[in-house]
Amino acid sequence: MGPVTHHTFCRICEASCGLRVEVERGAVTAIQPDPDHVGTAGYACLKGLLQHELYASPDRLSRPLKRVGNEHMEISWDQAMTEIGARVRAIHGERGGDALGMYVGTAAGFGVLHPIFAQGFMQGLGSRSMYSSATQDCANKFSVATEMYGFPFVQPFPDVDRTECLIVVGANPAVSKWSFLQVPNPIRRLKQIEQRGGRVFFVDPRRTESAKVAGEHVFIRPGTDVFFYLSFLREVLQRGFVNEAHVARSMTGLDALRALCEPWSAQRTELVTGISAATLGHMVDAYVTADGAALYSSTGVNMGGQGALSFWLEQAINAVTGNLDRAGGTLVGEGLFDFPRFGKRTGALLGRAKSRIGGFGQVNDAFPGGILADEIETPGPGQRRALFVTGGNPLMTMPNSAHLSRALGELELLVCLDIQLGETASLAHYVLPCTSPLERPDLPFLFPLLLGMQSRPHLTATRAVLPAHGEARDEASLYLSLARASGLPLWGSRIAQRAMEALAHAHTRRRGLRHFTLPQERLLSALLRATGQGSFAALLRHQHGRLRAPHRPGSFLGGRVVTDDGKVNLAPAMLMNAAHSLERTFADELASSGKLRLITRRALTTHNSWTHNVARFVDAHGGTNVLYMHPDDARRAGLADGDLVDVKTKVGQVRLPMRTLADLMPGVVALPHGWGHQHAKGLRVAQRTRGVNVNLLAADGADALERSSGMARLTAIEVEVSRATGPQDSTSWSGLPAVS
Repeated sequence: MGPVTHHTFCRICEASCGLRVEVERGAVTAIQPDPDHVGTAGYACLKGLLQHELYASPDRLSRPLKRVGNEHMEISWDQAMTEIGARVRAIHGERGGDALGMYVGTAAGFGVLHPIFAQGFMQGLGSRSMYSSATQDCANKFSVATEMYGFPFVQPFPDVDRTECLIVVGANPAVSKWSFLQVPNPIRRLKQIEQRGGRVFFVDPRRTESAKVAGEHVFIRPGTDVFFYLSFLREVLQRGFVNEAHVARSMTGLDALRALCEPWSAQRTELVTGISAATLGHMVDAYVTADGAALYSSTGVNMGGQGALSFWLEQAINAVTGNLDRAGGTLVGEGLFDFPRFGKRTGALLGRAKSRIGGFGQVNDAFPGGILADEIETPGPGQRRALFVTGGNPLMTMPNSAHLSRALGELELLVCLDIQLGETASLAHYVLPCTSPLERPDLPFLFPLLLGMQSRPHLTATRAVLPAHGEARDEASLYLSLARASGLPLWGSRIAQRAMEALAHAHTRRRGLRHFTLPQERLLSALLRATGQGSFAALLRHQHGRLRAPHRPGSFLGGRVVTDDGKVNLAPAMLMNAAHSLERTFADELASSGKLRLITRRALTTHNSWTHNVARFVDAHGGTNVLYMHPDDARRAGLADGDLVDVKTKVGQVRLPMRTLADLMPGVVALPHGWGHQHAKGLRVAQRTRGVNVNLLAADGADALERSSGMARLTAIEVEVSRATGPQDSTSWSGLPAVS
């Protein structure tokens, strides 16, 4: 029997590209783009086309693991569930639900049932101790959206196919795709803007791959984005490019916003941003004269220390100029149902609890990851004594990873749901093996489902194209089993728990399965039917996806804003109060203008930290990340290409090779993130790499986080760079202590 071709879609990033997967004898032999997919039309990136090499690694976990001393040993599922359940009951009974926490990583969002059941498990525990990767890369956007639009998932996105002017700040779509928007083939789409006569600008400390294929590039000093936006808004207001009637009808707070930006002239802010008043005026001219324009930003802004203020001002500019909710400007998509209105009515994702450490508010019902280590180490009511890690690897992605590593070692119970024994899992008391994306049925990423964040709205479904690896189980079934073992029902409902268990038992018997497994396709079908989309089976017949209704410019303002008064709040009190610190921040920026700032960067062949266990991905980089430095800065420091350098902050130090890069703004160094796997016990390829974890240089703790969003500062970090001196100790490359 020859190979069988399956039509599916990628679940590595938000682009969700359509794929054709060839399977023979239970193994993937090739993955190709689906040229007929309604949303992505034959586009897919290298990572998506080679993902099967990651999932087929000999390092894949096939049975549950228990840590005994310094080693992990395989155990049965029954033993794992019995022992974990007993520990959960003991901790819960002695210390209460909040003593049990959960860290949810980005990968959890790429399976529809995974986050639903993970949240259900925490609700069953009666725990509010949720932490997510959002406070490393995007919580600022959720926080601002809640204040401006009434709900965190209201996220306007550029109308890339019709805009006449697109200004991209701190984002590199050519490598990282887009965030909060599915835009396949980003390079082609950027070029198309110019081909139809539009303008594109990239505002970034590095001349990125995106800036090299389309548009104009403008350097900006890392961490000063908020002052760029203040001056941009001031120019817009002073020139009178405000749709006054439009604002009066649909928005509140313009006068307060006008007063806020008045002191921030372009001549003043260029002292810290490095963007001249003439250059800023040039961009404003292009923006205000375009028939449809959009400002857009991503992680370079989000993680720079002033992410919430910056994103707020960006949204305000798009709004007051009439570019919000218009063709060619920014749009607000519509999901399978009106999720923002549902959330506003029910309070979903609008939790108001305050953190024990620092008094931070919840964002999407989660607390900042940057205080997790302190929550574990600080005695008192609610001290975190157990942690479940799902869809993520916080030891590689969180700030001050060395501190977090020490804190995780103090937990009474650490459980990781993973496919391999990575850094965090190497510390875990129990590791539960999960299915890969190719081994489960699914619907697309939750954002498009719930909010229509697609440049071409569509819906698609996939069956599993491979059987589960070994004894691996899907996360939804795992959380059902964990809830049963803990005696604490999902969503706090014994009726829901019994119903799900009955479904799983019936499905397991009917299919003759070895493991207790939920009927995932049936649950996904119920979700589709509840939202008027027909059945899962019917959607599967559209093997290349099914187009949905196009976006409706003009449908958001006055119709779908869910603030209390139904209007966009241009001057939320929380953000106006946060802006009181701007003068002090400006003075600090002036004082540090001669010091090096570090930014992170991504590469086409790696994705965060979890593709480094594929040889052909990491070999393309020589098995290590390097510090990139502008030639002038290297010359002043007496450094040459290939020299080993020490990179220091107040928090930590790493050692690695240096390479010059003229694409950087002088005064800026760049260090790719996701490296530093030397102490991952179960990643035989990644463990042999020599890279360092850039997040060892970032500060954690309440004083280091952005107050309004809980975001850690993971870029725009002040550093010292010098020639490496003295002996290289055992932590110089990864910076983490050996697992014990």
